Amino acid sequence: MKLKDYLPENHIIAALAGITKVDVIQELLIRMKNLSILKDYDLAFSDIMSREGYLSTGLENGLAIPHAKTDGIETLALTFGLKKAGVEFESLDQKPAQLIFLVLSPKDISGPHIHALALIARNLKDIKTRQKLIGAGSSAEIASIFESFN
Repeated sequence: MKLKDYLPENHIIAALAGITKVDVIQELLIRMKNLSILKDYDLAFSDIMSREGYLSTGLENGLAIPHAKTDGIETLALTFGLKKAGVEFESLDQKPAQLIFLVLSPKDISGPHIHALALIARNLKDIKTRQKLIGAGSSAEIASIFESFN
């Protein structure tokens, strides 16, 4: 599995407009809806927010990976958004999230979902990679950075 295969340029929002965690999640989910990836937007949103309700997906170092397993989608799908100013995400380090990956997969499939989460976390450990993404000026530039992910 390569991240670039799941995050082509049209799955990337280089400047998220949302100012809250919910706004940003909705913005990334609407991108999936507009790409005709979702079967059921409302169900997917409900499942994401349910997941956020019992444990925030805000990690550390400006990274958040809201994710859920849902019947609102047929296959693993990802979107990414950059929020240079950051957004409060109840992160482990209490810092705002700037790099936000939305990961959805069907309820009956676990392997690819877990693999995607691990792949993102592993590649975003490097501060230089995070800085490159935060400094990116376009979706094309971000997609190019994802090309280097293993």
